Amino acid sequence: MTNTEEQQAPTGTRIMYRAALARDAADQAEVFYHAVMQGAATHYTLDERRAWANALPREGSAWGVRQALYTTLVATCDGRCVGFLELDLVAGRVETLYVWPSLAGRGIGTTLLVHAERLLLEQGKGQIEIEASSMLYERLLRRGWKNHGEEWVERSGERLLRYKLSKPLNAVET
Repeated sequence: MTNTEEQQAPTGTRIMYRAALARDAADQAEVFYHAVMQGAATHYTLDERRAWANALPREGSAWGVRQALYTTLVATCDGRCVGFLELDLVAGRVETLYVWPSLAGRGIGTTLLVHAERLLLEQGKGQIEIEASSMLYERLLRRGWKNHGEEWVERSGERLLRYKLSKPLNAVET
């Protein structure tokens, strides 16, 4: 590549955010699996990650059903889902939040949470709740979430640590 070509090369990939579509379900399955198996590797043992990954099917059809149960927001890159958030609007709770491991730490999860907070505000909710993994816990605390304690959940005979967190929602004038 010549210097001229290097200067004209794209500098980054654009992430788009939208409501999930049926065609995103298979990508959601893969994002979930890889986020758990690779992304959580420094926080959970291999046995814990296997148990966690097996808690939800690695099939698009199962994630399509979940889209009917929860308001699902996706982050896409080149038309493919690279991150997603499932939101229970009635309960005011984030059910799941996963980002493709190589894209973690780039603000994709944070942006999905901002969109979820906006949706909850529109529903008249005053707070948002989540049960966060060890890998997400510290990031949320730095962003103003309040810790309500640890809890242990069992998945396929493995005990997994997670944290109950909440954050008050405040309308921002724009």
